[in-house]
Amino acid sequence: MKNLILIGFTLLFVSCTSQAQKQNEKAKIDKKNMNKEINYSVQKTEQEWQSILTPEEYRILRQKGTERPHTGEYNMHFKSGEYHCKACDALLFESDTKFDAHCGWPSFDQAIEGSIEYKKDTSLGMIRTEILCASCGSHLGHVFDDGPTQTGKRYCVNSVSLNFKKDEE
Repeated sequence: MKNLILIGFTLLFVSCTSQAQKQNEKAKIDKKNMNKEINYSVQKTEQEWQSILTPEEYRILRQKGTERPHTGEYNMHFKSGEYHCKACDALLFESDTKFDAHCGWPSFDQAIEGSIEYKKDTSLGMIRTEILCASCGSHLGHVFDDGPTQTGKRYCVNSVSLNFKKDEE
């Protein structure tokens, strides 16, 4: 009986360790790619961005602003569909990765692979990871390692940075 219990604990430990190693490898990849120079596929001058974005969209997407918590259109929005970059329409998140983090901003536990650029952000006396659209470099928000789901991630995104496209039924 003791051997069975020992085997059970060993299997549980190996399983948890394997999951933690996978998450650590993902975090290493994110950190390795942080702050690298990217040639964006969508390039516009700041004057062009100002002409196509509202003043609030420009402040958040191009000047790295933040909308007030609990005010965004997509904070408590849970329809089925896709979330795209407001500036360039690149696909960023699927609705099945969205959850209520009770933080006041739309939260996702996973981004579409290759859609996000990660940058170290030391503004406001904090160390955070800024997330930007990998297609146009627009500011989306930040990602944190405190998510409640299996990924352990919480992509905290400004609603102003997003366009939602409902699934066709």
